[in-house]
Amino acid sequence: MERKWWMSAVGYQIYPRTFYDSNNDGIGDLKGIIQKLDYIHDLGVNLIWIGPFYKSPMDDNGYDVSDFFDVDPVFGTLEDARELLSEAHKRDIKVVLDLVLNHTSDEHEWFMESRSSLNNPKRDYYIWQKGKVDKEGKLVPPNNWGSFFEGSAWNYDETTKEFYMKIFSNKMPDLNWDNPKLREEMYRVACYWLDLGVDGFRVDAIAHLARDLSFEDSTLPLNIHGVAPDWSKFSNRPELFTYINEFHDKVLSQYDCMTVGEVGGGARIESGLGYAAYDARAFNMAFNFDHCWETSQVLDPITNQMKNVTNVKHLKEIFNYWIEGMKNKGWLPQYWLNHDHPRVINQYGDPIHYHRESGSMLGMVLLTLPGTPFIYNGEEIGMTNVDYTDVNDFNDVWVKNNVSKLLEHDSMENVLDRLRRTSRDNARTPMQWSDEPYAGFSKSNPIQKVISNYVQINVKNQLLDEHSILKSYQKLIHLRRFSEYSDVLIFGQFKLVNELNEDEFAFDRWNEHKKVRIIANFRPYSVHFDQPDGKLIYSNYERESSYGHELKPFEALMIELNND
Repeated sequence: MERKWWMSAVGYQIYPRTFYDSNNDGIGDLKGIIQKLDYIHDLGVNLIWIGPFYKSPMDDNGYDVSDFFDVDPVFGTLEDARELLSEAHKRDIKVVLDLVLNHTSDEHEWFMESRSSLNNPKRDYYIWQKGKVDKEGKLVPPNNWGSFFEGSAWNYDETTKEFYMKIFSNKMPDLNWDNPKLREEMYRVACYWLDLGVDGFRVDAIAHLARDLSFEDSTLPLNIHGVAPDWSKFSNRPELFTYINEFHDKVLSQYDCMTVGEVGGGARIESGLGYAAYDARAFNMAFNFDHCWETSQVLDPITNQMKNVTNVKHLKEIFNYWIEGMKNKGWLPQYWLNHDHPRVINQYGDPIHYHRESGSMLGMVLLTLPGTPFIYNGEEIGMTNVDYTDVNDFNDVWVKNNVSKLLEHDSMENVLDRLRRTSRDNARTPMQWSDEPYAGFSKSNPIQKVISNYVQINVKNQLLDEHSILKSYQKLIHLRRFSEYSDVLIFGQFKLVNELNEDEFAFDRWNEHKKVRIIANFRPYSVHFDQPDGKLIYSNYERESSYGHELKPFEALMIELNND
């Protein structure tokens, strides 16, 4: 294995719309990111992944691109993008952009041409099919495939009386990667940004580029929307590796860049190796979502409210499956959440009773796993899920499209509870910089409502508290990148310890010089642990040594084991 710069990096995802607003219009922007680069550098991060800031009508917060070669005015200008790259590089911070390959906005010039007539030269840049007539004589979509945003994977277009495929929003038509001309256009987009100076891409929705071109109905049962949620029709299909290999050969192999593909959930090791094996003509890493939802809802007898309980044993099994499966074959990215997931402290921690303890524990696990860790903005201060009490506070396009359908089957109280646990808006609220109005994100009303706990949970407060989650992240990143333990934490071997234990997540990292044990309690109560013989490197409690038999609630320990 050749050691590459991105293997030793600590990544940090920035959601630009709500990171920092430099011009006080309520929307985060590129100049805002520039102003916070010193904060990112002081955190210890040396790689930032920035969400899309291309020109867009913002139906899905910028993932619906109308011009890949320009910056949307709400974020700034192309000159701002150049300045951001320059200022980041001055601080030895690499910059990775989202590259959206699966779809465009319906306002992109390609789609406007494509929909204009059946014989337009760009007609086959997208996926068009004739509809079918049902038993009542009504025109219906070409097949029963469902979309990720509920409803049909097809939308009818009146101009040419045909349906276009869209596995996300109606305003995000899917590109036809079976068309070689379309592929060349997308390669040109990637080269444009690499030539501008970006250091790589997080490649959005990469698992969905290939389709079952027979377009036959799925045999899966239909859901409440009358469609079949059969992702096999357009996810992780073997044909897409032909496209990825070509993209690698024509673009990625020509640059010293880092790429991480978004594979989503349900992929297996075989697919993972296709996306990111060392010898694959593909990407350097691949995100999967398998570990993101390992909780169950149970009734708390004390509060009489439902709460999340982590399935620790299965969570460990998932991490171990990927770590062992990719061992000596490919490199992994590690993360707890991104812009599409709820906040990890609500998933696997306790933001009410053990905010500091659980937030720092989750940080320790992330930053000691093998692979390149990615922190999501706000994770380092333990930002939480939303506390909204009105469905109109949610901006997620999925919510807007489906809340009425949800209310047909459930009460408003239950729908709100579900959205507060699962909505993508949970990760998209303004970054909480201070206890000033609007959390110090802006001086005007933000595009997304701020969570009310910003007065307590914010960067300013935690920078002043040596025991805060933020200070823990700084210490842990330093241990990973700059300490005598760097080599073992980045490149060392990995093995689960007490893998059948249902409360603690423990594992060893070692090389020929050192052996480190990580022990993390995922419970809001004390649990027994086997006492290791060694030197205490890190604890999120005031513990003087590694000795003892009890882990406190959400306690995290890093111990250098004595040589056998």
